Amino acid sequence: MEKVESYYLYGGWQEVWSHSSETLDCSMKFAIYLPEQAKEKKLPVLYYLSGLTCTEQNVMTKSGIQRYASEQGVIIVMPDTSPRGEQVADSPDYDLGQGAGFYVNATQSPWNKHYQMYHYILNELPHLIENNFPVTGKKSIMGHSMGGHGALVLALKNPEKYVSVSAFSPIVSPSSVAWGEKAFGHYLGENKQDWKKYDAVNLILEGNSVEHILVDQGLADNFYQSQLKTELLENACKQMNVNIDVRYHQNYDHSYYFIASFIEDHVRYHSERLNASLSQ
Repeated sequence: MEKVESYYLYGGWQEVWSHSSETLDCSMKFAIYLPEQAKEKKLPVLYYLSGLTCTEQNVMTKSGIQRYASEQGVIIVMPDTSPRGEQVADSPDYDLGQGAGFYVNATQSPWNKHYQMYHYILNELPHLIENNFPVTGKKSIMGHSMGGHGALVLALKNPEKYVSVSAFSPIVSPSSVAWGEKAFGHYLGENKQDWKKYDAVNLILEGNSVEHILVDQGLADNFYQSQLKTELLENACKQMNVNIDVRYHQNYDHSYYFIASFIEDHVRYHSERLNASLSQ
C-alpha cells in the first residue's frame, strides 16, 4: 500500500491509500479516517459506500463525517465505487462503467474481468484494513444511493459480518428501476433471476434479515419516485417483520447537503451498536 494523501482534522487523520487489488485486477484507492483514540486502542470500523459518479473523495470532503467519528471513536473506511484504469472497461454513460460498479460481481464480458466490487468490499478491503490499521474486527456498513443499495445487499446477505446497516436515499429495488436494469443487464446478463441476488427488496422477501435498518430519504429528491422507490423497502420489511426506521424529510434532495444534515445520526446509530457488540 502507498499513502497518497493525509490531512489532520478533528484530532485525527484523514488518509487516502492506494493499493493493487487482486479481486479487481487494478490499482484502487480508499480513504480512511483515524480518530485520535486510534493511537491508544483498536476501534470498530464503519464502511461508507458512495453513489453513482463518486469516488472515495466525496464523503470525506463533503459530509463532515470525521467530526462525529472522532466524537464516537469509530474508524471510517470510504472505498471507491468501481475499478479504475485505462485497462478497465468503461462507458460514456454516467450510470455504467467506472464510477458505477453497483457493488456486484459482474459475470458478463468485458465487465467480469474487473467489476467484482461485491467481493472486494466483503473480503479484500476488510482484510487489508484489519491487517494494517488498529481495528477490532467489528464493522458496520452504510451508503448513499447506489452505495445504499450496496450496503443493504451486503448486510442482508452477510448478517454475520456486519453489526448494523443504514442508508441515505438507497436504490432499494434495482431490478425494477432504470438505473438497475441498465447496470444489471450489462454486468449480470439478461436472466433476471441473477439480478435478484443483488436486490434488497427481493432479498428481504426471500427471508434475508438484519436486526434493524435505518434509512433517511429526502422528499425533494429528484430520483425518489423514479429510481429509489423507498416504500418498496419499507413495505417488504413490514411484510417480513424486519425492523426498519425510514425517516422522510421535507425539502431535502439527493445531494451531500442532505447527507451532511443527518450524518451525525448515522454515525451515532452505528457507534452504539458497534460498542455494544464489543462487550458481548
